Amino acid sequence: MVDTDSPGNAPQGIRARARAELLADVSRIARSHLAESGAAQLSVRAIARELGLASSALYRYFPSRDALLTQLIIEAYDELGESVELAAAAVDRDDLGQRFGSICHAVRDWARANPHEFALIYGSPVIGYAAPDDTIASALRVARVLIDLAADVPADGLVLRTPGPLNNTLVEQLTAANVLAGVDADLDVLVLGVELWAQLFGFVSFELFGSFKNAFEPADALFDHQIDMAIRAFGLA
Repeated sequence: MVDTDSPGNAPQGIRARARAELLADVSRIARSHLAESGAAQLSVRAIARELGLASSALYRYFPSRDALLTQLIIEAYDELGESVELAAAAVDRDDLGQRFGSICHAVRDWARANPHEFALIYGSPVIGYAAPDDTIASALRVARVLIDLAADVPADGLVLRTPGPLNNTLVEQLTAANVLAGVDADLDVLVLGVELWAQLFGFVSFELFGSFKNAFEPADALFDHQIDMAIRAFGLA
């Protein structure tokens, strides 16, 4: 491994740190612009101007608004994914109910602390922008944690069980999810987990985007009740 801080490599080390600091500044300013005016109004030129740089200095890193959006999306998915991974790892792996609750709270806590970033990745699509494949690995981090949990849930304890055979298309999709996560979760458990996953993110979206206004404010009690019902559905109560 090359030591970039050794005397012979000092220029490279300095340049690497300067680049990292610049990209951190770009991300910080871009997120403030995201909060103020929304994703559609992001501008590499405006960020360069705020940094006191020529636009060309940033275009080498972000040749377009879409490139900047992609970076912000990856950062948001990674931050949320890391929060969920840490929350799941912080509790006893055998306490499946507590693991599920910790995951749910991590999603909600991160979203409430970063509402504009949550809206960027789970809100309305930005017109004219198509997320590249670069975002997929980061986007899947939360899903992998939930599928990993589903693999540990005993199928014979499910309270909500599919009344008949699963649709063939659904079987294919669930099997692909298992392969993606490298686990072998029971498909009845997994389909319930996917539905509860959608319910979790739907709840957070309702809360952040004002659907609970004047009805469930604060929404803490309702959220705790939803988690409790999900744990019971899994047969983990």
